[in-house]
Amino acid sequence: MTIVDTPERRQLRELTRAFVTREVLPHLDDWERAGEVPRELHATAAKLGLLGIGFPESVGGSGGDLLDSIIVTEEIIRSGGSSGLVAALFTHGIALPHMVAAAGGRLGGSLGGRLGGQRSTDDDLIDRYVRPTLAGTMIGALAVTEPDGGSDVAGIRTTARRDGDHYVVNGSKTYITSGIRADFVTTAVCTDFPGSGELTLLVVDKGTPGFTVGRRLEKLGWHCSDTAELSFVDVRVPVTHRIGAEDTGFLAIMQHFATERLSLATQAYATAQRCVELAVRWCRDRSTFGRPLASRQLIRHRLAEMHTRAEAARAYVHEVAARVAAGEPVVAEVAMAKNVAVAACAEVVDQALQLHGGYGYLRDAEVERHYRDARILGIGGGTTEIMNEIIAKGIGL
Repeated sequence: MTIVDTPERRQLRELTRAFVTREVLPHLDDWERAGEVPRELHATAAKLGLLGIGFPESVGGSGGDLLDSIIVTEEIIRSGGSSGLVAALFTHGIALPHMVAAAGGRLGGSLGGRLGGQRSTDDDLIDRYVRPTLAGTMIGALAVTEPDGGSDVAGIRTTARRDGDHYVVNGSKTYITSGIRADFVTTAVCTDFPGSGELTLLVVDKGTPGFTVGRRLEKLGWHCSDTAELSFVDVRVPVTHRIGAEDTGFLAIMQHFATERLSLATQAYATAQRCVELAVRWCRDRSTFGRPLASRQLIRHRLAEMHTRAEAARAYVHEVAARVAAGEPVVAEVAMAKNVAVAACAEVVDQALQLHGGYGYLRDAEVERHYRDARILGIGGGTTEIMNEIIAKGIGL
C-alpha cells in the first residue's frame, strides 16, 4: 500500500512547485531574517487551493485527504522551501482538525442541516474560525505544551473553571508555533485539578482580557516560523468556544497526533531528498585539485548512501500514511515512520553540509538552513524517545 500517483496529484505537485517558485523563493531569506511569513502568503495559498488541502469542502477546504497533504508538504520542500515555511504556513493543520472532527458527524452536505435546522456550537466554530482560516484571512495556533510539561499531555496544568456561561482560564503555554501572529488559539486546558488528565479544548481569541502573547522565542532553526509564550490570567472564555464535550480534549489530541507526526516525517524525508539534490549539484560543479568532487569514488558512494536513506524513508512514510488514510490503527508504525525519517534526515543533512565545505556553513547556502531546521523534527510532535516508548508498547514491552 502506498500513495498512488494520479493525474490529479501530479497537477497538485505542479501547482505547489509553481507557488514556491513564484511566491516563496524570492522572499524566503527575508522572512527568515524577519522571523515570520507575511499574512498575505496565507491568502495567496488559499486562493490557489493549497491552504485547504486535506479539509472537506463542506467546511471551506479544498478536499483531498492526508495523502494529498503529504504531497503538498513534500513538494514545498523539494522545490526549495523549508520545513520552517511549512510550519508557519500550515499551522492550521494542527489548530483546526479538532473543530472539524467535533462537527464532523453533522457536516454532511451543509452545516446546520440536522434536526430541524438547528446548529450546534461546534457548527458555529466552523463558520467563525475554520472557514476564515482556510480562506487565508485568519491564522490559528494550537497551545498544548507548557513550560514544565514537555511531552506529558496528560499533565497539563492550565486550568479552566466553569463560571456560568464562561470558563475562567489560568496558566501558561510555551513553544507555540505561530503564537505571535495567531488570531485565535486552540488551547488545551484542565477542567479538574491540575495534572488530572481531564482535558478540554477551548478556542481563545487574541485580545481577550487576561490573555497575553509573550516574547518571541528565538530558535536554532525554523526562523521564518514565529514561536511564542502565552499567558492566561483569569481569562473569561465563552462556553460556546468549547470544542466538543467537556473532558474530551485528551482523546481529541491523541487522535490527531498521527497526522501531525506523519507531517513531520514528511518534512524530514523531503528535507533529506532536497539536501541530496543540493549535494549532487554541488559535487558536480565543485572542483578540487583539478577534478570535480563527483569524480571521486568516496564522494559518489557517500551520495549514493544519502540517496538510499532518503528514498527508503520516503517509501516507508508513504506506506504508513496510506494505511492511516485507509483507517488502519497503526500507532506504532506512525512512530516508527517518524523516527526512521528523522534519523535519515539528520544523517543526510549533516553529510550534505560537510560536502559543501565552508560554503555550507554560510547563511547564503540553502543547505545551512535545512541543517538548522532539521533538528526540531525529532522533538516536535513527540520526541524520538516518546516514539520509542510507543514502538516498545507495540511489540509487547
